[in-house]
Amino acid sequence: MLDSLFAFADIGDEITAAPADDLSLTVTGLEAAALAGLGDDNLVLRAARRLAAHCGTVRGAALHLDKHLPIASGIGGGSSDAAAALRALAALWDLPPATAAEIARDLGADVPACVDGRPVWVGGIGERLDPLPGLPPLGIILANPRRELPTAAVFRARQGAFTESEQPRTALGDAAALFALLRRCRNDLTETAIELMPEIATMLDRLAALPEACLARMSGSGATCFALFPDRDTAEHAAAALAAAEPGWWLRAGVLLSGPVPARRAAR
Repeated sequence: MLDSLFAFADIGDEITAAPADDLSLTVTGLEAAALAGLGDDNLVLRAARRLAAHCGTVRGAALHLDKHLPIASGIGGGSSDAAAALRALAALWDLPPATAAEIARDLGADVPACVDGRPVWVGGIGERLDPLPGLPPLGIILANPRRELPTAAVFRARQGAFTESEQPRTALGDAAALFALLRRCRNDLTETAIELMPEIATMLDRLAALPEACLARMSGSGATCFALFPDRDTAEHAAAALAAAEPGWWLRAGVLLSGPVPARRAAR
C-alpha cells in the first residue's frame, strides 16, 4: 500500500495533442531514444486508447511527447506523461474534466496523483488522494546516475514490513513545517535500492553536502535522488557545481510547484 507525498516540479516532459483522424504518437527530446523500442506499448498511447474506449469516441489525435526525463528512474515520468495525455485529450475531445480520473488507476498506481497534478498525500493503491495546499516553492535538484532501476526489481529484492505512517494529512504552510515533517519520514525502499545500485548512496552523500542543501532523499524506488534548497537560484548554482564534478550524471534544477500542473494541447 502506498503512503507517499507526491510533489511536482517545473522539470519534466511535455505532451501536446492536436486534432487528427487517428491516434498517433511522435517522440522527440534528449531522452527519446530510450522509448524507441516500446512502439505501441508506450504508456502514453495505452492511456489514449483506454480513454477513447472508455468514452466511446472515434475521434483521433496527434500526440507529441517531448521527452526529457530518464526512464525507469523513480520520478514518475511515464505516469505523468500518461496523465498529461489524458488531460490534454479530455480537453481536446471536450470531455468532462473527471473523465481522465475515471480510468487513471487502471494505468498504474501513480497515475491518479499525476492526473490530479497537485501536491497530494497518496494512500492505498493510488486511489486515496489528500490534497496538500500551500507547498512552499522550494528549489530542487534531481540527480540520476544514468542507469535504469526498474521498480519491480526493487520490490522483489526488499524484505520485511513497511513503516506504518502516522503523518497527518494537513497543509504545510512553510518550508520549516515541510522539513520537520520530512525528517520524521523515511523511504523504505532506499536501503534495498542501494544494495542493487551502490551509486545511489554516493548521490545522496553528494547532494546532502551541497551548499545550502536542506534535505536529500531518494525518489520513489530510485535511482533518482533529490535535494531541496531555499529557492530556485540556490538550487541552480548548486546543480551547476555538481554537474561540473559529475559530468556523467543526469542533473536538473528547478522549483516545486504549489498549484496544478498545466495540461498542454494544440489549438484547434
